[in-house]
Parts: sequence; C-alpha cells; structure tokens
Amino acid sequence: MLRRMMRMAVLGSGSGGNATLVSCGNTHVLVDAGLSAKQLVLRMESLGVAPEQLDGILLTHEHSDHARGVDVLLRKREIPVYANALTREALSYKMKSAVPWRVFRSGQDFELGDLSVNAFRIPHDAAEPVGFVLQGGSARLSMVSDVGHVTHLMRESLRSSDGIYIEANYDPQLLEQDTKRPWATKQRIASRHGHLSNEQTAELLGEIACEKLKVVMLSHLSSDCNCPDMAARIIAERLTGCGLADVSVQCAHQHEPTGWVEISGRPDFELTAESA
Repeated sequence: MLRRMMRMAVLGSGSGGNATLVSCGNTHVLVDAGLSAKQLVLRMESLGVAPEQLDGILLTHEHSDHARGVDVLLRKREIPVYANALTREALSYKMKSAVPWRVFRSGQDFELGDLSVNAFRIPHDAAEPVGFVLQGGSARLSMVSDVGHVTHLMRESLRSSDGIYIEANYDPQLLEQDTKRPWATKQRIASRHGHLSNEQTAELLGEIACEKLKVVMLSHLSSDCNCPDMAARIIAERLTGCGLADVSVQCAHQHEPTGWVEISGRPDFELTAESA
C-alpha cells in the first residue's frame, strides 16, 4: 500500500496573526504567514520543521494578520511565495526582501511538490482573497479564512473534503455586547465582506459535510466575541444532527500551535498483477 500522509498544524490563529503548516510526503508549505518571523520559526521548529524545509508559502490575502511575517522570514531564506496578482501587488511595495513570487490565477490548479493546489475566490474586504483546496494522495484539505458570506463556489470547493480549516469568528450576541469595538467595526465584522459567525459556519458545514469528513479545525476565533467551547459545541451539534457525530471538531488558538492533525483519505493502493 502506497500512502502519502497529509498533516496540518495551526501555528496560530486570530486577529493577532494566522499561519498554518501543512505537510504531505516530503513537501512542507505554510498557508499564510501572519505571525512575526521569530514566532513562525519557533513554532515550526517546535513541530519538527525548519523554515529552510518549506517548499512554499501560500497567501490567502494581503492583510497583515496573514502576511506580516513574510518579509523578515525571507531576508535570509529563499522560499517561493504563491499569491495571485492583486495580492502580490498589494504587498510588493512593503517588501524589503527579494521575494521569489509565484503568481497564480484565482481558480487555477497548480502543483507544489507532493500537493495539488486549487485557489478559489472568496468574499472579504481584501484585494482578491482566496481559499485553498490542497490534495495530497487521496487526502483533501480545504482551507477558508476571513470570509464574509458563503458563496456557491465555496460550497462546491469544500465538498468531499477529509479535513476543513474554516473560521468561526464571532458569536452575534457577544459581538453586539462588546464594548471595545466601535459600531462601524462591528458592522464590518458582520458584513458580507467581513467574517463568519459560529452559526454561519455551522450552517455551511451542515450543507456540505459528507462521510469523508473527519476533521474540522475552527480558526480566527475572536478573543472577545467568541468562546472556543461554544464554537466547537455549535459546530459539533450541527454535524451530529447530520449523522456525522464522529467528526473531530477542534479550535486553533492565537498564542500556541496545535499539534499535528492527520488528514486521512482513502489509502492509495498500488495496482499489482494479481489485483489487475
């Protein structure tokens, strides 16, 4: 039996910075780099991956909590950075490093080592934000962060996933009661180009989840307007109501990485003369 195991570990997620490490076979990629370069290195090394082992950095969009670590991380290293043209344009003028850009078109499929990648458009208040579907062997991991509302393309992209990384940013009641944020900021968060609430994420997962789904990683939880236990409970209850009680629902945190989470698909079998 031939198998290339895909694994995911969230280095940190929240308004203070987002970054996720994905490994498959001999390939290691960083999806977003919104932590400081120092923290990116420390947290990757705690998981057994040196930054020099990275085969690429995939950027969902240009906001600082998803891209702030790129410049310093690349000052002593040459790591390809994959982004669409508008995201590259929004970031290029800020960079002091010679960034080895790899520009893709949104909607395009491309290969990155042992991974096949599809970038699909999502609605958010950025230049051209995207989500990613990463396929490694038989395993399929879909990743969506910072999205204001659910689109048909999102639903279709997330279907048939073995693992889903998706934001559950806020609880509407806690957001309404929050005294730290001005009204305009609350309106932006809850807008069609802001972020998803726990209930919106639960509704989406209830629509698209199937028996293949084994892992849901909730990301970008607000430290003031959400609660990990609440978010995980709401999503787990919706999945259980769909007959998917065995899905592991986990929450990523801002200040420490998760452990490695395996994204398992059906094993790839080598065709032998006996089985042909």
